[in-house]
Amino acid sequence: MTPLKYLAAYPPALQEKVRTLIVQERLEEYLRQRYPERHAVQSDKALYAYTMALKQEFLRNAPGLDKVLYDARLDVLQKALGLHTAVSRVQGSKLRAKKEIRIAALFRDTAPQFLNMIVVHELAHLREFDHNKAFYQLCEHMLPGYHQLEFDLRIHLTWRDLQAKS
Repeated sequence: MTPLKYLAAYPPALQEKVRTLIVQERLEEYLRQRYPERHAVQSDKALYAYTMALKQEFLRNAPGLDKVLYDARLDVLQKALGLHTAVSRVQGSKLRAKKEIRIAALFRDTAPQFLNMIVVHELAHLREFDHNKAFYQLCEHMLPGYHQLEFDLRIHLTWRDLQAKS
């Protein structure tokens, strides 16, 4: 039985369908059929503009972002595909917090839907810090079909791991 670390929380029947695709060597075909194109957001500047456009559309009243960038140090092994942080600095007698979003560099070469999903996920943290019901409702509001994209991203990560092992 193939361990599916990214899909461990999903029902056994769904995991078995993915295992069947793996055994039949059709996982890549499934992903290419559903997500054939790659996005053009390659630079940190383009990623910042992309993220700010989504923020402006859905989260106008949320705190501003000072930095959005691809981070090569983020990796799925660290269980982080994206991070939202607030870096606090003392400037004179005032404390300034700069909000940052870092997206794992592996998203430079993925489908636009996966980049959209991870950016929406990190933006939702501006309003909801925990992964609770309100958080996922906000994600679904900003990106209808969010849950299916998250599942397919987990399949993509599984396929990526299998490629690295072979």
